[in-house]
Amino acid sequence: MSTTKQIKVTLTKSIFGRVKGHKECVNGLGLRKPHQSVVIAATPENLGMINKAYYLLKVEEVA
Repeated sequence: MSTTKQIKVTLTKSIFGRVKGHKECVNGLGLRKPHQSVVIAATPENLGMINKAYYLLKVEEVA
């Protein structure tokens, strides 16, 4: 069995006034409000969304 790595993503800045595609990526990660955190799987799809809006997010690895 393979276990998927988990990462904790926190929205550090507001999405107000940002590029539409970056807003969509943040919403796709399940983040709605500043300082909200979610724990998600580190899949290529999620990592791509994180890379697109990296300047709005803080990413930590969950043990």
